[in-house]
Amino acid sequence: MKAFLSDSISCLVLLFLAEFIALSLSRPAHSPALCALFGSMAPQVERLLHLSKKLHDLELNLIAAADHRLDGLPRIPHTAAAFNTMKMNESISQLYNFTEVFRSHMDWLKTARENVSLPNQAAEGASRHLLQLAHLLNSTLHQVGAEVPQPSPLSLPVASSAFDALKFSVEISENLKAFSLWTKRSIRFLQRQSRCPRR
Repeated sequence: MKAFLSDSISCLVLLFLAEFIALSLSRPAHSPALCALFGSMAPQVERLLHLSKKLHDLELNLIAAADHRLDGLPRIPHTAAAFNTMKMNESISQLYNFTEVFRSHMDWLKTARENVSLPNQAAEGASRHLLQLAHLLNSTLHQVGAEVPQPSPLSLPVASSAFDALKFSVEISENLKAFSLWTKRSIRFLQRQSRCPRR
């Protein structure tokens, strides 16, 4: 009886060890370089979230909601299902692509605001942080051996008046805020996937 119990326990221990090893092998190894890149992205996203609220000085949310004209802005996948099915390389590529699209829109907005003599500090700051975020994502794609996607060229409207420029500012502001919040969640997901230590 003792021999039977001993054999049963040994089998259970071996099964547990085999399952533990298989689970460990299926998880990506901790990469200090990747974790450092993800950690550097977080402050850039926080600054973008802050600047998204400063892109316009007037409350034009109702007008912007009724008159979306920037069709090239990314549609952010907010659902829980979208996060549950995320894969690392695809997520980084999507983040990079979205960042570059927003950067193109922000550079366009800077010019549009300059042309109608509107203040430009927030747009300039957002453009700078988007560029830094794009550089970090580019480095991350190289780190994981993924191809850097090439964003499609955009067709953007003409802002013929200060009122137009303000409406576009509100539209970009709302979308940049949504993008920043989504990016924060995506970075946390990537940090968990990469087994980065919590700070």
